[in-house]
Amino acid sequence: MDQIIRDEEPPSSATAMLATPSAISLVDLHPQAFPASSPQIHIVHKPRSRKFRISKTSADFLRRFYPQASSQDWNDWRWQNRNRVRSLQDLERIVSLSDDEREAIVRHQGALPVGITPYYASLMDSQDTSQGLRRTVIPVLSEYETVAGENNDPLGEDHHSPVPGLVHRYPDRVLLLVTNFCSVYCRYCTRARMVGSAGERSVKKSDIEGAFDYIRQHTEIRDVLISGGDPLSLDDEKLEYVLRNLRAIPHVEFIRIGSKQPVVQPMRITSELTRMLKRYHPLWMSLHFTHPDELTPEVVEACGRLADAGIPLGSQTVLLKGVNDDVNTMTTLMHGLLKARVKPYYLYQCDPISGSAHFRTPVSAGVELIRAMRGHTTGYAIPTFVVDAPNGGGKIPISPDYVVGYENDELLLKSYDGGTYRYPDSGPHLPLAHTSAVKESCS
Repeated sequence: MDQIIRDEEPPSSATAMLATPSAISLVDLHPQAFPASSPQIHIVHKPRSRKFRISKTSADFLRRFYPQASSQDWNDWRWQNRNRVRSLQDLERIVSLSDDEREAIVRHQGALPVGITPYYASLMDSQDTSQGLRRTVIPVLSEYETVAGENNDPLGEDHHSPVPGLVHRYPDRVLLLVTNFCSVYCRYCTRARMVGSAGERSVKKSDIEGAFDYIRQHTEIRDVLISGGDPLSLDDEKLEYVLRNLRAIPHVEFIRIGSKQPVVQPMRITSELTRMLKRYHPLWMSLHFTHPDELTPEVVEACGRLADAGIPLGSQTVLLKGVNDDVNTMTTLMHGLLKARVKPYYLYQCDPISGSAHFRTPVSAGVELIRAMRGHTTGYAIPTFVVDAPNGGGKIPISPDYVVGYENDELLLKSYDGGTYRYPDSGPHLPLAHTSAVKESCS
């Protein structure tokens, strides 16, 4: 089998209507273009269809575990949602579960259920419980162990929510939560307390309307981040309803969408979706990537569709112990993102959500990753490492200390290779250690 096979994009109802014979448009050419004896010629314009990739990995998985489904089914994002892996029985059909995983699944109640699209399940190792992607979506018993400093709302979002579904933590921007549904539930999710709860998709239209009213009344708000749940899990019509109302507010300068859909369900990025999104520029998108294994041909193509629609793409990656906390994995991911036209944006220290200790690295690990990358790859590939401060403190960047100090009016700087360099700086000094300590460190 070829490495990549292609299938038609599943048509929407609107596309299906265009494809009917009654909708075919006939355009007559100018009669002078042909001799009088020539028969009348008509050009038939048929709708151009985009095709989705199906990698060999996906094709093999589809044939093995969903033999009753067609490639067209596989490339229908609604089919992917309807056939998510959601139960112990579903998982055991696909992977060999450890006793730890099995017991954790049986024990689960409430929010953050198991939910994995067939596409994303095809990327899991069926035997290796330590595989990075598998660890991020299959629960283990460590989720039920809470240590000091953890809580269900570590960022204090509920305390900064003036109306339901809206978080106003920064002066000029707000977070708008439009759904609690995700196609895939990450086990380290900051909003584990709410996603997948109440039967999924439980956000009320009245709450979203109330959020619109709040934004209209607060003219200092210039930036709205749409999140959830995953906003791209909404139908095009519902998502456009949100975008249209936000774009109608004069002081909202630009809109951002936070999503993992292109990563876990690349077939969601249809031509209809991208055409709709283009109507609401300036529009930015933050994509949640975790590991290089996610950069499949399907995902790279989905990112290309978004980029071709003029949407700047940035990545948001959570630093996870045993998943992506080594320099080779992180560098490979960041290089792959750039090649997929996604700018590495944030590297997050894992939030202290309840039951997340087995995912969290020391903060120093993130600093050392940035240090190891700096100077050894393009600056475009280096994200900003941040700690999202508990209780609503916001994102605080943390970087290696490249400033040694001052000696007279010279700023002493340490480069990526360990060398010390002097920069003339006669203005007010940075608030650093005393000169004597600097001299001692440089002696």
